Amino acid sequence: MRVQCGVGTVEDCLAFKERLRSLWRRYVLTGNLAPDPEIRPEIYASWRRCKEAGVNPLQKVVPKVLDGAALAGRRARAARLIEIARPVMENLYRFVAGSGFMVVLADAQGVLLEIVGDPETVASAARGNFCAGADWSETVAGTNAVGTCLVTGQPLQVFSYEHYCICSHRWCCSAAPIFDPRGNLLGAIDMTGTFEKVHSHTLGMVVAAAHAIGNQLALHEALAASEAANEFKAAVFEAVSDGLMVVDRAGRVTHLNPVAARILGLRAPDVTGRRVAEVLGASNTQLLRLITGAGTEGVSDWEVGIRTPSGGNRCLVTCRPVREGHGEPLGLVVILKEIGRVKRVVQRMAGARAYYTFEQIVGRNPRFRQTVELARTAAGSPSNVLLVGESGTGKELFAQAIHNASVRRSGPFVALNCAAVPRELIASELFGYAEGAFTGARKGGNPGKFELADGGTIFLDEIGEMPPELQAVLLRVLEERSVVRVGGSEVIPVDVRVIAASNTDLRAAVERGTFRKDLFYRLNVITIEMIPLRERKDDLPLLCRAFLSRANARLGKNLQGLDPAVERLFAEYAWPGNVRELSNVIEYAANVSRGPSITVEDLPVQFRRGDGEGPREAGLAGSLVDFERSLISATLARHAGNKTRAARDLGIARSTLYRKLKKKPLQG
Repeated sequence: MRVQCGVGTVEDCLAFKERLRSLWRRYVLTGNLAPDPEIRPEIYASWRRCKEAGVNPLQKVVPKVLDGAALAGRRARAARLIEIARPVMENLYRFVAGSGFMVVLADAQGVLLEIVGDPETVASAARGNFCAGADWSETVAGTNAVGTCLVTGQPLQVFSYEHYCICSHRWCCSAAPIFDPRGNLLGAIDMTGTFEKVHSHTLGMVVAAAHAIGNQLALHEALAASEAANEFKAAVFEAVSDGLMVVDRAGRVTHLNPVAARILGLRAPDVTGRRVAEVLGASNTQLLRLITGAGTEGVSDWEVGIRTPSGGNRCLVTCRPVREGHGEPLGLVVILKEIGRVKRVVQRMAGARAYYTFEQIVGRNPRFRQTVELARTAAGSPSNVLLVGESGTGKELFAQAIHNASVRRSGPFVALNCAAVPRELIASELFGYAEGAFTGARKGGNPGKFELADGGTIFLDEIGEMPPELQAVLLRVLEERSVVRVGGSEVIPVDVRVIAASNTDLRAAVERGTFRKDLFYRLNVITIEMIPLRERKDDLPLLCRAFLSRANARLGKNLQGLDPAVERLFAEYAWPGNVRELSNVIEYAANVSRGPSITVEDLPVQFRRGDGEGPREAGLAGSLVDFERSLISATLARHAGNKTRAARDLGIARSTLYRKLKKKPLQG
């Protein structure tokens, strides 16, 4: 039977030591020892590794000791391990203090980092370089508990002559590897004393200490991860662009981010721990009802007016319950989205912006340039503007240019064609609607064009088509600078500049009683009369070049210009659809053209007639109105009576086409 280390009396240990001494000499010094039952397999395997590595078994000191700087670097890299292991080492040493033992910590390469022990024992071991900075890896110091357990990854006790080198034969070492939470080897903890002091419990104590260090490392890592996660969550909570308020199940405010503090007019340190009802006060009962009534499902996107000592704000409020697993709610997260920010996002998504500037308006005609200069003057004024003129003369282009040259250029530009919206919907389009205003109304209501245009410009095209009953509402909005949504009662302030446009005579409409006189004068502060194309034909070459360049870019073509015959036709044409019609004709011709330039054959059919009914001013029964009727009739015929397509082809609103059709029956 093999005698186990630490088992039996001192006499047993001495006897076992002598047998090991004989076996060590036979194998280590002669190298002819076959595996022997007296030698543990892990020791025998280590001896073989040491012989293959060329370790000198007769060395009296370990040959490799780091200098001060190198040791300091090692200790710095292992700082967390040392910090956690040191209390465990001191606690372990207290059990054996005064009995000739020392406790040692080594890194994963076998370099000794820390030693705690009886001074005499520490001094004695240091004579063989068992000291801080010494390399006790197996390939340097031979078989030893520290170096060999790092190789095997298993706890190990090495007794006297089981050590490969003579410098360790008077010692018994017990060591256990230390692993991090992911199983990576970090180092080893060791307890060393003279061989006659060995005990079977020594290794167990060391193993327990190694486990304690590993557990502390895991706890430390989990705590660090938790702190990092909390710091990250706190950073996100502070950085999020919406207002966030957390209320616990007892109704107390636990967190308030800076945005929510600003919206509510509060300071986080002043409200943390207080009841939400006390924090919000009596002026915010609607918000408080949402929070207290959110229940287990929460509420989403309710529009609420927030009242603060310094004013107020409008927000979309969402309340989300916070649960632990699938249990009862632990509290509530209240999300406050400022309506102004929401509107800006909607405006960007909906394209509520002006694209054209005065630099993009083409024309040198003197009257036209006067119109442009008047528009520039209007851009520098906050007054309302009324653009009057025929369809297709560029009223919206002028409206966008005025907006982009004004102080409101960074705000939204929202356009609405009053004739294109069904009569029963125009009120909700302009002024929005409250929740429950009608069947199918969106939950929480919906803002109208005036709210979306807040801080910018609203362009009301074909204002003359607005129903009389809404004209009074629009007048009140312009005078009071606020709106009340359809079906609602809350007064919502709006800061909007109005640019209106009409292709009909609004003065005549006022005289007929179909347009309110007071609204007309409210809108008619700066009136700009648009010049029809037939009165600025000297601009035709400039406009044709501009439209052809745009068509080339869109269609990937390289048309060089217009055939002289086309230029003559254009000069003789009345252009009832004005600049819009010219743009459409050029784009049509560019699409069908196969040559280097646009010819008569590329033009729409009304330009290619050979029966004397071509588009000449003198050949249209002497009347522009007759020409317009002929053009509409021909366009309807081309689209098989489809009025929507005909209106699109003519460049006018469908309601305008209907109005023109009612004036006099068309033939064909």
